[in-house]
Amino acid sequence: MSAKTQHNNILLAVFGFIAVVASVAAIGYFTLDKEENIIQGEIEVSEYRVSSKVPGRIQELRVKEGDFVHAGDTLAIIDAPEVHAKKVQAVSARDAASALNEMADNGAREETIRGAFEVLQQAKVAHEIAEKTFARINNLFEEGVVTAQRRDEAQAAVDATAAQVKAAQSQYDMARNGARVEERKATHAQVNQAGGAIMEVNSYINETIQVAQMDGEVSEIYPKVGELVGTGTPIMTVAMTKDVWGTFNVREDMLDGMKVGDEFTAYSPAFKKDFRMKIFFIKDLGAFSVWKPTKSSGGYDLKTFEVKARPTEPFEGLRPGMSLIIKK
Repeated sequence: MSAKTQHNNILLAVFGFIAVVASVAAIGYFTLDKEENIIQGEIEVSEYRVSSKVPGRIQELRVKEGDFVHAGDTLAIIDAPEVHAKKVQAVSARDAASALNEMADNGAREETIRGAFEVLQQAKVAHEIAEKTFARINNLFEEGVVTAQRRDEAQAAVDATAAQVKAAQSQYDMARNGARVEERKATHAQVNQAGGAIMEVNSYINETIQVAQMDGEVSEIYPKVGELVGTGTPIMTVAMTKDVWGTFNVREDMLDGMKVGDEFTAYSPAFKKDFRMKIFFIKDLGAFSVWKPTKSSGGYDLKTFEVKARPTEPFEGLRPGMSLIIKK
């Protein structure tokens, strides 16, 4: 083989390599560069946790995970004997306060009133006798039969018996009128206080029966029957399956002007179906870990935003965790 032929073969090989590289670059430019940007999200639902205000032991679970419950359905029953004991104490305190209140309202016993009346009558009789005695002594004094000392003593007896009449009258009035207004108010307040304590205990007793607050599906149950739960300890979680939305983490260069109120088409791989969704929430995630630099050096950072959207029409069967795809 001549040197010229060998040189030509090398040139052909170089040109062939260049052509292959150019072809690969062209294919990459026209295919990879035009690949659709896919935004993936997932289905979420509103949830609420069922918990009790009082500690106790799980006596009964009326539902299982996966059951659909309606508002007002009984979910669990808690055994709390301490609460029932407190109710007995509260009822006893109310009965005692009611007895004191009745005694204050009814006044003194009939025997006490009659006794006060008899004392009053005795005081009046003693006063009448003192007045008659003074009248006789006074006549004898004027006739010069008795001394002034004896007349003054008779006058003092009149004054003393008059005071006794007033005192006996006060005792009789107090026995007849009963307790003072302030005492009646105090006993009424004690009754109301005891009634409030009973209402409080009843509210705790109601907490031993846990009911569903809204319709939904029991997604998770935490304790077993017989286990102790503390105040506020979650017993189960109920997912409100009718309040469904999709959450997407979108880099800001892919937002493409998205704003609250906009609609877009999403694809559900589980149902192999497209449906429309409407954005109701957009917020930056705010963590540095979700930033992406546009260049290894220089340039600027791209932030990721959380976008939430609801189906514009009811879509039966969507479950939490199902994937959603937005093709842009």
